[in-house]
This record gives sequence, C-alpha cells and structure tokens, in this order.
Amino acid sequence: EGLGMSTSTVNVVHDNTDTMPYSGGTGGSKTTYSMGPAVLAAAQDARNQILTIASEMLEAAVGDLEIEGDKVVVRGTPARSVELSKIASESMRFAGRYEPIYGRGRAAVRQSSPMYAAHLAKVAVDPETGEVRVLDYVAVQDVGFAINPAEVEGQITGGVTQGLGWALFESLVYDENGQALTATLMDYALPHIQDVPNITPILVEIPSALGPFGAKGVGEPPVVPVGAAIANAVFDAVGVRMAQLPITPERLFEAMK
Repeated sequence: EGLGMSTSTVNVVHDNTDTMPYSGGTGGSKTTYSMGPAVLAAAQDARNQILTIASEMLEAAVGDLEIEGDKVVVRGTPARSVELSKIASESMRFAGRYEPIYGRGRAAVRQSSPMYAAHLAKVAVDPETGEVRVLDYVAVQDVGFAINPAEVEGQITGGVTQGLGWALFESLVYDENGQALTATLMDYALPHIQDVPNITPILVEIPSALGPFGAKGVGEPPVVPVGAAIANAVFDAVGVRMAQLPITPERLFEAMK
C-alpha cells in the first residue's frame, strides 16, 4: 500500500538482530501496530524517491506520475512510462546520475489504542460426567482496520483456540513435594482438533489514530474473553458458576452436586 505496488513485487526479508536495528519483541499485540508506521513511512519514502527519478526520466512532474503494475506512468498518458526495474538499475549504476533508493522510516508509538471484543459460546454439558463440549463460537473484535483480513481472522481463530485450552484443559499441577506433574506435552492437556468448535470471527473496523491505516493490535485480545464466555455458557446450561479455570469435568461435577 505504501509503495503503491502489487504485493507480488515485494520481497520480505526475514532477517535477524545481528544485522537489523532493534525493534522490540512481537509481544503485546504490537507488531503491526507499532512497527507498521515505520514500515509505512519507509515505503512512502522509497516511493517518493522512485517517482523523483521517474520524473527526470519521463520529463514530467512528480504529481503527474503514478505506479501501475511494474511501471511508473504519466497519468492520462499511459504510453509514457518507465519500468520499475529500470529505475532500480539506474539508481544502482556505478557513477550514475541517481542516488540508490533506500526507503527510511522511523516511528515511536507511545500509547496503545484500546482493543474491544465480545465473545459468544454455545456449549453442551454432560450432567453425568461434568464434561463440557463447545459446540459453536463467535468472536467479534474491533481490529481498527484489517490490513490483511484473512490473516486477522486467522489470528482471532488461533487466539480463541488458545483461550479454549486455558478454559477447559491447561493446568500446571504439582504434587505435595512441589514436583511438576504436567511438565511435558504427554501430561499437559491441550485442545485437540476434535475439541475445537466452529469459530466465526467477525471484524469490526473503528480506526485507531495511531496504527498504520488505523489498525489496532489483534493477536492477544481474542485469548482473554474465552474463559469467561465458556463459564457463562456453562452457567446458562446447568446453573453453576465456575470461578476457577480450567473447567475440568471433575471440578464441574463436584460443583453440580
């Protein structure tokens, strides 16, 4: 978006902290929200440099140029154009007339935009065993602006699945000597694919004034409401309030007595 080019022309390099500047971790649902403005500024800077070089090549004002596909064209006169690859090669030519194109961007996001979500769960409870099965799940979330809707929906679906584990399965158990009894994945219960219901993410877009294109953090908010949504659904089903997670069959069975 910032470059004005197709994603097929952009190659994202997965680098490391040995060669790249420090940017903080990816926690706190802040990667796109806090690093995105710097990436956007760098892309726009590179775009301006591209159009400046193209304006000399095409003898046209920068304001009359636009990027279409793999070319820079004069608006209203598409026959007057220059390929992006030529601009790039000319900018790197030894003793050439143009400077190399390096987009640079910096951003400091000093505050977070509040993230809101509403979750609804449909469950079935076996009164004989206390087993809870989640039959259907809807997660509504204000994402600010979904830069990549499919990826955002995937983040929400994954977050709900993680929250499902916290709500029904995952627990650190210790014996009387302080020895962990759930120290490996053989013993630590996680939701399997058959435990995950149909999850319907619904995106609400109320733009943030700080995130790129109005985006907000989306990764961790869908984890938090799941336990409460399932506990409320269990209460609606059997009239028992569960105040401790995970809601295991043993705990619920005892509470229903």
